[in-house]
Amino acid sequence: MAQYVDGYLLPLPKKSVDRYRKIAQKAARVWRKYGALEYRECVGVDLKHKGVVNFPRLARAKAGETVIFAWIVYKSKAHRDQVNAKVMKDPFMTSMDPKDMPFDVRKMAFGGFRVLVKG
Repeated sequence: MAQYVDGYLLPLPKKSVDRYRKIAQKAARVWRKYGALEYRECVGVDLKHKGVVNFPRLARAKAGETVIFAWIVYKSKAHRDQVNAKVMKDPFMTSMDPKDMPFDVRKMAFGGFRVLVKG
């Protein structure tokens, strides 16, 4: 079976990076607890490139914001569905209030991807 990846892209105020990191560290533990193979959250540092649509523009980041690029790896889409069903019932997730997040959840981009090439 081909691995499956959930990917995320979101703008984040630079002043909120430390707060976001704490949430992401807890989230990583939750996803791994329920079977995710890999969990990564990355903060943008080299984002200004000419000739391409850069991540800040794609994420509609404003002045004073950076971009978070994140992904979670699963065995398959079915495995992702099983893991996420458990994650969404975890007390950490059920206690989260979208209005209290350090970023605007409405600006987060999300998608599921079948792995095409693994190097």
